[in-house]
Amino acid sequence: MFVYADKNMLTSTLNNLINNAFKYTKEKGKVILSTVKHYEFVEFIVSDSGVGISNSDMEKLFRLDTIHSTPGTKDEKGTGLGLILCKEFIEKNKGKIWVESKLKRGTKFHFTIPIS
Repeated sequence: MFVYADKNMLTSTLNNLINNAFKYTKEKGKVILSTVKHYEFVEFIVSDSGVGISNSDMEKLFRLDTIHSTPGTKDEKGTGLGLILCKEFIEKNKGKIWVESKLKRGTKFHFTIPIS
């Protein structure tokens, strides 16, 4: 599949989402990267079997006015800026990003990029 996107922005977004998935997934958990081709765009999905995100925290993830960071499963630190940058990068490439999560059951980050 070919998409129309800035290579560096797309790579940075995938790196951030995959790194976060590993950061919040315990050993022997699963991290899966998948794609779904739609008519005008490709949907990328980074899913994990990690600790999950509460509804109240999900509301804060992509907001500049409420920087949110949670330590990883091995107390890794973060700044809370990675997901904000992901949102900016995806939107600059005419895509959308969103998250689905359940506490203790894992998280799925979805984003779309137009097909070239």
